[in-house]
Amino acid sequence: MNLSIFFEPLPEDLFGYPENPKSVGGYLAPFIHSFPDWRSAEVVLIGLPEYRGTAAPTDLTYQGPNKIRQELYRLMKGTGSWLLMDLGNLLPGIALEDTYLRLKEVIEILVDAGKFPILLGGSHDLTYGQFLGYEHLSKTVHLVMIDSQLDMASEDEAAPDQSHLHRILLHDPNYLFGFSHLAHQTYLTEASTLAALEKLHFELFRVGQVRQQIQEMEPVIRQANLISFDVAALRHQDAPGQQQANPFGLTGEEACQLCWYAGQNNELSSFGFYGYRPEFDHRNLTATTLATMVWYTIEGFYQRQASLDFQSNQFIKFAVGFHDNPNKMFFFKNRHTEKWWMQVDDLSGQHPPLLVPCSYQDYLTAADGDVPNRWILMQARF
Repeated sequence: MNLSIFFEPLPEDLFGYPENPKSVGGYLAPFIHSFPDWRSAEVVLIGLPEYRGTAAPTDLTYQGPNKIRQELYRLMKGTGSWLLMDLGNLLPGIALEDTYLRLKEVIEILVDAGKFPILLGGSHDLTYGQFLGYEHLSKTVHLVMIDSQLDMASEDEAAPDQSHLHRILLHDPNYLFGFSHLAHQTYLTEASTLAALEKLHFELFRVGQVRQQIQEMEPVIRQANLISFDVAALRHQDAPGQQQANPFGLTGEEACQLCWYAGQNNELSSFGFYGYRPEFDHRNLTATTLATMVWYTIEGFYQRQASLDFQSNQFIKFAVGFHDNPNKMFFFKNRHTEKWWMQVDDLSGQHPPLLVPCSYQDYLTAADGDVPNRWILMQARF
C-alpha cells in the first residue's frame, strides 16, 4: 500500500530548515518534497488536523499538529538512534467517519510493520479511528485513556469527542480485553458511569490518585497496547490550549512522567495526543508542553528492554503462600529495571496463566496475606 496517498506534505518554510542540526528537527525526515521511506523508520509522527468531532473549531484550530511540531523540532535529540520520520498530516475524509476509517487503515499498516506511530491530534474522538486500527489483529488489546472525564455520553446529539468511549466499548467485534482510565475528575464525571465501568472490571484512577501514587501508574501503563491522551487532563496553568479552562489536572511534569513510562512499554504500539486547540494557547505554552511529552515518549521508546524471558537469570521468581489456601501466587522481578510481574492463573482452568505487570506494592499485599486487587480484576476478565 502506498501510504503517501493519505498524507499532505508539510510547509517547507516551517519545517524544511532546522535551526540546529542536533535538534529533533535536524535528525528526523519530514514529508516536504517527497514521501519518506517509512519502512526504515522505528517511530513515525502523524498529524491529525481533524476537528469536526468537537465544538466550534476555527481556521487556526487546524494548525494544531503543526504548532506542536514546531516546538518539538526545536528540542534537542535524546539518546539512542532516533530513527524518526514525520509523515505529514493525514488528509481528512469527506465525512468524519471517512477520517476514522482512513486512520484505521494507516494504523493497521504501521502496527503490522512494527512501527510506533505517534499521533498529533485532532479532537479526542479520533481515538476511535486509532482503536479500529487493531481490529484486524488476532488478539485482544488493552486501551489506556488519560482524560479529565469519561467520554461516555450516549445521547444522539452528543458530540463525537464526548461519546467515543461509549462507541469503543460497544464495538462489534469486541477485541477490547482491558481498559484503564487515568486522571478523571469526579465532579466532571457521572457516578453511574463510574459504577458501570467498575462492574466491567476496568481500572479507574482519579487525578488525585495519579498524583499521589504516580509510580503505581507505571504497571497500569505497562499493560497498554494503545494510549490516548486528551489535553483536557492537564491543568490550565500548563496547558491553556484546550476547549475548557480547567484549573485542576495533571501538571506538565506528571504528564511527562506518564509518557516516559509509556515509551518504555514494549507492548505499546501507538500513542495519540488529542484535544489541542491552538486558538486558546497563549505563547504556545500548550504546544511546548505536548512537544515535551512527545519527546519523553520517544526517549522512553529508546530505553526499551529486549524481549522478556521470565525463565532467564534476568528475573527473580517469588512464591507467596496463603495460610488457608494450598495454592501459591507467583511474582517476577526484573533484576535490572526492578519492574514486577504477577502470574494470574485461570481458576476455571480454561485459559493459560497470564503474566501481568504489577507493582512492588502488589507483592507486599500478597505477602501480608491479602489478594491484590489487580489479581482480582484480571481473574474476572478470563
